[in-house]
Formats: sequence, structure tokens, C-alpha cells
Amino acid sequence: MTETLPPVGIDLFEVERLLLAEAAEPPLPPRDAEARDRVWDMAVRANPTLFDGPVVACGGVEWTGPRVLRLSWVRVTYRHYALRRVPGATALPSLFVNVVQPTDDGRVLVARMSPATAAPGRWQLPGGSLEPPQSGAVLDESALAGQAARELAEELGTGVAPEGLKLWVVTRGENGSVGLTYLAPALPEATLRADFTAAAAAERAQGREPELDGIALVHSPDELAALAGPHADYLEPIVRCFSGCR
Repeated sequence: MTETLPPVGIDLFEVERLLLAEAAEPPLPPRDAEARDRVWDMAVRANPTLFDGPVVACGGVEWTGPRVLRLSWVRVTYRHYALRRVPGATALPSLFVNVVQPTDDGRVLVARMSPATAAPGRWQLPGGSLEPPQSGAVLDESALAGQAARELAEELGTGVAPEGLKLWVVTRGENGSVGLTYLAPALPEATLRADFTAAAAAERAQGREPELDGIALVHSPDELAALAGPHADYLEPIVRCFSGCR
């Protein structure tokens, strides 16, 4: 499939319609598969919380009309991305959803990953990798919005119906990863902070470490720059775009 999104670091793209089609995982030479497994096993020994669960990778993207994006997706597991550390091997780009959660005064909520995650201390939007549909189900725009709403509920404790989320922009980032960014309804700061505190407490009560260990509310990229630690590569462009569109 012809790749028509720009390279890393170019623009965000507004999307009005998303077309999805499943594709087969490309065949992997046995030597690359063995090297992938060795890399994955080493990563698990270093971080036993890593889980080789099912996820969706990006098989390709192309524009089929004004603001109409066709996206093919592939069933893999997290182990697949260990190929990025295998010389000469090719890993499919990751595919994920995230959410711009504004406050009612126009700020954007950003969150910091906890030490137990694969990206400790990284500031990003709430969200996560896409999961493949169960047998008999389909991966469509409604399912994507449902997964984005679930990420908000799990990470921030914020209950937003899937139909309340709007697909806003598509990003291209590190390793060619494709992000589908949704826009949530604005909420008061007090509500967001109370929901986050309650969600983190509920996780700890179950003996689990929350995926996020802190949140911040920013008006602009300048305020974002003051947050110590690594930042997701899409974060600054999205905050800049949102603050410029208000």
C-alpha cells in the first residue's frame, strides 16, 4: 500500500472519516523471529510487568478523498515491537488512540507514565495501544471511540460516552507510529483532579500500580516545556494545535 502520510515531525492531519480494513501480518524470516524472541525475553527479565498481549499494528495508510483516511490494521502482540531492536528486521508501526481532554478554561490535560510502565516518567495524552476485536466483532470508528473512552475511564476515572468523543487529528510519530487523537468534552479542573485521584486510589486498593502517576494542565507548549522528563513526540504539536485553534 502506498504510504501517503508525511515523515516524522511534519504536520497533524484533520480527519472527517476513517476507513478500516484488516490485513495479514507479513511473513517473518525464522532468524528474525528468533532474534525478536530473545530481545523480548530480555525485556521481560528487566521488567516482569511486561505482558505479551494482543494489539493492533498499522499495515498502511492512504488518503482516499478530502480528509478521508484508509487505514489497514494487523493483529500482532507486544512481542512484535521487539523487532525494532533487531538489526535488519522490520517492525510494523504501532497504532494507538489517545484523547485531548480539555478543561473548561481551555487547558489540556497531560499525564505522566508511572515507573512500572514501559515508558517511565514520559508525559503524554491519556490513551494506549489498540486491541484487536473479539471473534465476530469488527474494528470500526465506533469501536475505536469505545477504546478511547475506556482509556479515559481506566487512566483518569473520567466517564465519557464513546459518542461524546470526536476523532480530531491523526499523527505520525516515532518508528512511524500512527496515533488517532480524539477530542473529549471540556470538564472543570476540580472534576478531572478528583476523578484521577479516585481512579489511582482504586487501582492501589486492588494491589496494582496505576499506569499514570501524575497529571498536569497546560495552556501552551511553553508550559509543556516546563514539565521535567521525556515527552511523547506527538505531545507538543498537539498542544500547539489545540491552543492555536481555541
